[in-house]
Amino acid sequence: MSCSGREHPQSGHHAVDGARGGRLSTLPVATIRGKHGNFIEHFRPGQVFRHRRGKTLTEGLFAVFTDFSFTTNPLSKNARFARAYGFKGLVAPPGLVMNIVFSQSVEDVSENGRANLEYIDMRFGVPVHVGDTIEAESLVLGVRGSSKETDRGVVHVQTTGRNQDGEVVLTYQRKVQCWKDDPAAPVATGEAQPQDIPVSLSLPAYDAKRNYASLAHLTSADTYLEDFHPGDVIEHSRGRVVTTEHIALTGMLDNTAQVHCNQWMVDQNPERFLGGQLVVYGGIPFYLCLGLSSADVGDNALADLRYRTGRHTAPVFAGDTVFAKTEVKEVRDMPGRPDLGVLDTILRGHKFVRKGDAAEKVDIFYLERELVVKRRSHYT
Repeated sequence: MSCSGREHPQSGHHAVDGARGGRLSTLPVATIRGKHGNFIEHFRPGQVFRHRRGKTLTEGLFAVFTDFSFTTNPLSKNARFARAYGFKGLVAPPGLVMNIVFSQSVEDVSENGRANLEYIDMRFGVPVHVGDTIEAESLVLGVRGSSKETDRGVVHVQTTGRNQDGEVVLTYQRKVQCWKDDPAAPVATGEAQPQDIPVSLSLPAYDAKRNYASLAHLTSADTYLEDFHPGDVIEHSRGRVVTTEHIALTGMLDNTAQVHCNQWMVDQNPERFLGGQLVVYGGIPFYLCLGLSSADVGDNALADLRYRTGRHTAPVFAGDTVFAKTEVKEVRDMPGRPDLGVLDTILRGHKFVRKGDAAEKVDIFYLERELVVKRRSHYT
């Protein structure tokens, strides 16, 4: 593994810059087949990966992903609306921010992964706009091999994305099931403490002098905080089929996991891979479920605050149509912001699978989601 042996300047953890691989020979006639990414035996608790490249959010990337997901919130669609609310321009939807940060970690953490198992404590910070550059790093919190299936194991990481000013846009933990490369290699089982990442949601202040009411017609009239009650279940009527465009979308994010794009690899050993076919990158159904819920739940949200936990409960393949529903668990005040409140929800995604002449509903996604939503009393 490419390892600098330096101490990370902020954390004191062992620093690792970039992915494995590199030139193995200088012989002019050498044929070199590099390996990228890490396998489970390459991880060590306490490692810090400072992920390569970074990503500047362009207008093209913003437009493609915002439109693909059916996002309806005008903060991401209407620059006049966003500026009137005190933002400097169009606001990247939370699902896009998550996908940019997540995908930067793939080459080091999950390029050789089998399945993404869980998202934990995903918290949002400053808003992201077109032109912002996001860079990410990950700390390895835990490594364990599987005693039952010795060709794989689980790595637990904490990933943080920051903008060009060093401000946190997102921090979260995730657990990934990764393959082994060398069946005989030992796994460095152990745990490390997570970093304390200061992050708080940053929103423009409420200004009674702004004429918010003049813009109220641009959002749904029934998605203010006062419209939601604990126990509400909202079946979102829209669905979105996932086609082979998922391969291009994954590439646009710089997500290099081969299980999403390398059909030849899957064909060589189909029993090794879920469904024996390319699996849609999990960030796509994640983002789709957020987008499909937008018109009914998020149209008057100023931001997503936190995802307590989330997981993929079944894979998605090209040809599947994604649907979603939201369950309202709690509606509460937001400290220091009488104009806003917090909507505590569970977002679920599902698809339908043909079984003979019948169709079986299959749950594909689960997310405990907190949104910051406007009060009608202050904005209309």
